[in-house]
Amino acid sequence: MLEALRASNPSSTIFLSFFSPSGYEIRKNYAIADVVTYLPIDGKQNAKTFIDIIQPDLVLFVKYDYWFHYLNELNKRKIPVYIVSGIFRKSQHFFAWYGGFFRKMLLKINHFFLQDPDSGKLLKSIGIESFSISGDTRFDRVTHTVRQNSSIPALEMFKQNATILVCGSTWPGDEKIILSAFKRLKDAKLKLLIAPHNIDKGRIDELYGLTKKQIESSQVQLFSQADQKNLNDCKILILDSIGQLANAYRYGSIAYIGGGFDKGIHNTLEAAAFGIPVVFGPRHSKFREAAGLIHAGAAFCVHNEEELSLIIDTLSKQSSLMVGAGNAAKEYVKINSGATDKILQLLIKSNNI
Repeated sequence: MLEALRASNPSSTIFLSFFSPSGYEIRKNYAIADVVTYLPIDGKQNAKTFIDIIQPDLVLFVKYDYWFHYLNELNKRKIPVYIVSGIFRKSQHFFAWYGGFFRKMLLKINHFFLQDPDSGKLLKSIGIESFSISGDTRFDRVTHTVRQNSSIPALEMFKQNATILVCGSTWPGDEKIILSAFKRLKDAKLKLLIAPHNIDKGRIDELYGLTKKQIESSQVQLFSQADQKNLNDCKILILDSIGQLANAYRYGSIAYIGGGFDKGIHNTLEAAAFGIPVVFGPRHSKFREAAGLIHAGAAFCVHNEEELSLIIDTLSKQSSLMVGAGNAAKEYVKINSGATDKILQLLIKSNNI
């Protein structure tokens, strides 16, 4: 979205803010933005001071970002605010009998660019009509990543002719099941690329120690230390570097997306865009694209190591099923792309850029 905004208005100044380190650390040197910063905690004085400093002409919040004091201050100053890739569920407090305070926040937003018609119906039910169904800009982001065709030499060496299970944004609960399934399968062609959600030293050391209990130490390597010599016998490669995962999926045969045994799954679209089957745990109900991929025959939900080992074994042995699921994943991403252009055109039409 920001790249499209920059292309349409090269002289504009773009401020990009993050509330959590997971986003900030990846994009802190993002060339498209003039300034990349943390968003100060949502407080009355913080909001006033921050807006005084940047003096925005237009504000875009993404998906779930509803900050009361920021919205209130922006509304007072009549600065247009848009929600990009917005999505709502009936269970959210906006639609509950006690949700009056939260509904007031929504009324301070000029327009919602929504992912689906159901979200529009929910907004209508509380009297909000200023929305359009544009889709999710993440589909455009992952499509762009595929088109970049960026190679990762270490993963080229690691892949060879193996079946690679790329395990993205994993948590300890995922890793226990993944490693148990790997040990159960005893497939000589199967290799694991594990990219934990947190890559601080303690977390990497924990995962490294856990993997070495499953196979010989020489068969486990860290991406940061990988070279031709130690990758020859490597069966499990731990991705301990920020910013590599999205491209790493291009080397995968199957993707396992972490978080489904914790608070909820992470980004399934990065893997799906490369045309590979996607697997994840049971906590995915809040994610529209997970249901869409399952419905398309591109994704599979597992509840334990037995189910994970079965789906990996089945996909590995039945090439037609593997290819079919991968093609379905790629097609799902393709047909849902285009949100960025829809949003940009409406912003231009409204004279806000």
